[in-house]
Amino acid sequence: MISKDMSILEVLQAYPRTQEVFARYGMACVSCMGATEETIEAAARMHGLDLDRLLADLNRQVLQMIGGSSRGRAR
Repeated sequence: MISKDMSILEVLQAYPRTQEVFARYGMACVSCMGATEETIEAAARMHGLDLDRLLADLNRQVLQMIGGSSRGRAR
């Protein structure tokens, strides 16, 4: 799962649909040059966001992705 110490780019590469969560929080992370090294924690702080809430939403998105893809394979 996603942790506060992961870089934004690492998260986006592993879980592309998390871009939707970042966008909801007003974070244009895909085009941000800091995405390669900036951690989720640093980005949340920079944007004045609640880190725990952001992580919960990112991980919820990942769980939906995993659940959706495993259901698709079962058919």
